[in-house]
Amino acid sequence: MNIVECGVPSTSALARDVIESAYFCDSYSAPLMRRDLAITDIYAAIFAHLPLTMKLLLIVRNAIVRPLGLRAPPAGQIMHSELKGRYAVGEKVGLWSIFFIDENEIVAGANDRHQDFRVSVLRVSAAEGASVVVSTVCTVHNLFGKIYLFFIVPYHRHAVKTLLRNAVAAGRL
Repeated sequence: MNIVECGVPSTSALARDVIESAYFCDSYSAPLMRRDLAITDIYAAIFAHLPLTMKLLLIVRNAIVRPLGLRAPPAGQIMHSELKGRYAVGEKVGLWSIFFIDENEIVAGANDRHQDFRVSVLRVSAAEGASVVVSTVCTVHNLFGKIYLFFIVPYHRHAVKTLLRNAVAAGRL
């Protein structure tokens, strides 16, 4: 199972200037064996299957950061995230709002007074095969946003790789 750290693909809808000026940016690629999947199915294959430990850690994280002004969905939404078949810009997919969607990419995320973040799930086709690239871009607005990312980035990196690895191992991708 080959989860590879990579750069944000040039075909992503994420704006180049936002990527270049981001306080934090990462991307991971995983093989996409199921080329028939819609982009919403790919997104769900990754983010709708959080292990219980990740859900519980998110609930604890939210209890800590909600009073500090970070957007934090309620525990019930984390434990029972609902997904539907079709989405449009402005709607929520799982926990985040959609900023862009087409047949090959979803860009979702949130803005708050400390940081703005975007998560891109992009289907990439190449001669050597198809893959999915998950990219995260964070722009911070103040010192608290920087402090928050200092603590969350190591967990984030592990979590994204784990979610991709699990999706590939389960045959969802």
